[in-house]
Amino acid sequence: MQVIITAVGPDNRGLADPIVHSVTSLGANIGEIQMYDHDQESVFSMLTRVEIDESRRGELDEAMSEAAKRTGLSVRTWSPDRLGRQPRLAICVTYRSETPLAVLRAIRDGLIKAEASVMIGNREKCRHLAEQFSVPWVNIASKEGVPNDERLIDVCDEHQVDYIVLARYMRVLPAASCWKYAGGRIINLHHGLLPSFPGMRPYQEAYASRMLTYGATCHFIVPELDAGNQIVYQSTFTVPPGMGCDEIIRRGQEDNEPHCLVEGVRRVVDGEVQLHFNRVVSR
Repeated sequence: MQVIITAVGPDNRGLADPIVHSVTSLGANIGEIQMYDHDQESVFSMLTRVEIDESRRGELDEAMSEAAKRTGLSVRTWSPDRLGRQPRLAICVTYRSETPLAVLRAIRDGLIKAEASVMIGNREKCRHLAEQFSVPWVNIASKEGVPNDERLIDVCDEHQVDYIVLARYMRVLPAASCWKYAGGRIINLHHGLLPSFPGMRPYQEAYASRMLTYGATCHFIVPELDAGNQIVYQSTFTVPPGMGCDEIIRRGQEDNEPHCLVEGVRRVVDGEVQLHFNRVVSR
């Protein structure tokens, strides 16, 4: 079975050795290793993708727990090869309700074969959706809407989340959070066509460029903001010349964005695609 190991923590010497030694001693084959030092923050990050016999998964988890104690790193093991259960989703939201509503309906109707384990917000705007679909709700933000990024990860850990779905969650996750759930576990809906229109105002920038085709992008999150090589799915719509920007945005938010996110999440939870060396590949 495939297992992804992530390790994040204070930078120091010899942090990778206990992890690599442990997995190889258990007979695992290493298919991918990524390591990164955030020099200014003195943070070490590491992702290791291995193939290991299913019967030794418990031993691997114990070895990684011991490695975490020895190194002081935050170490997680996760496998996309689940047995006997559906994947668990954390749906993260801010203001807009169209995309999380579409995901919740798709789960209810069986289009997305997953469980909505928790909804996480940095505002109270979408709380009613969690209540409507009987999903636990957690607000991780201050009164000003500033999220506690560590709390977000803690909530996902508590609910044993497989995938974090950013359904128009209008905050940028810090690099440390991205690394803790690295390996294709964070799915984002960007309301523009990447890589052409990154950032917070893609509709307006496309309109200023006199575009007649607009779109949305579902992609895996990596520490680089809106990087272009992690695209899972894109959907577009065309508009006639002269249509105002407000109407274009309305069409995108109400129709195109929900469709894009639902199809992207479906592809991921159905195991059609995965992230390998920060590129999307078919399984």
